[in-house]
Amino acid sequence: MREKQLNNDLFQPAVISAEASEKITKESTSFWQDARRRLFENKGAVAGLIIIVAILLFAFLGPVMSHNGFDDQDTSRTNLPPRIPLLEKVSFLGVDGVDIRGIDQYKMKNQTKNYYWFGTDALGRDQFVRIWKGTQISLYIAFLAAAIDMIIGVAYGAISGFFGGRTDNIMQRIIEIVVGIPNLIVIILFILILDPGILSITMALVITGWTTMARIVRGQILKLKNQEFVMASKSLGATSSRILTKHMFPNILGAIIITSMFTIPNAIFFEAFLSFIGLGLAPPTASLGSLVNEGFKSLQIYPHLVMYPAVIISLIMISFNLLGDGLRDALDPKMRK
Repeated sequence: MREKQLNNDLFQPAVISAEASEKITKESTSFWQDARRRLFENKGAVAGLIIIVAILLFAFLGPVMSHNGFDDQDTSRTNLPPRIPLLEKVSFLGVDGVDIRGIDQYKMKNQTKNYYWFGTDALGRDQFVRIWKGTQISLYIAFLAAAIDMIIGVAYGAISGFFGGRTDNIMQRIIEIVVGIPNLIVIILFILILDPGILSITMALVITGWTTMARIVRGQILKLKNQEFVMASKSLGATSSRILTKHMFPNILGAIIITSMFTIPNAIFFEAFLSFIGLGLAPPTASLGSLVNEGFKSLQIYPHLVMYPAVIISLIMISFNLLGDGLRDALDPKMRK
């Protein structure tokens, strides 16, 4: 626009209001509300959360959906391949009851009226029930490991970091000794004392599983204890327990949650590894690791015995890692936009 076309009628004075400058242009949200919003904006974390919820539902409802028990044996239905209603008509899905040799095992064994979604094993046990029952046990051990981390590891790390000095030095030397003992040695010692099972695995996790959490909590406490708000609380006469519970724990809660989320898949893999090498649960009790171990012996002939528990283990580990990554980003104030 040329200068001669500019005139005062084209401009209007801006209205400056002191009250308007004090208004908050964005809705006020708390830290946890903002973390929840950022978590649900993360598609990977949401996908992981959905998978975890679905697996939890199937783990507790799956055994109820079948009239068979997890240890019910029937030699007339041994090694049946998967067969699912309606989907059996789609041959390329591999759930039509035909094995890798092209033989309809259901027709050959007079089981045409029955459907076993995940097939059966060498003793005729329903794999659908056994896999979801094993998922219950694997998740129980995993959440137990996370609970042990939060109880022992948080308390140990907080005391070590907060009091410091000689107390911290002695407690850290103890952690170094515990870390130097391999988990496998500990579990073998407990199997010699106790029977193989959940108790021996739990005791091994109690002794060696909390050290990572303790070190993370100690580092967070060391970073916080010399900051101004903690020093102000001390100068006002606050006790050590109040400083820890009211001021420090809320600030390290994000790190505790994230570490616990990564502890769960590690514990599941640890239990699966022990069961795979024969140091896990005793039959007929099954976990995902012991089911993989049993199916691995006949992998080339009956691949379904390995495939389904292996897929569920993979989904659990991937989903918890995705959710853990999402929580790490959501609870990190530096990631806030």
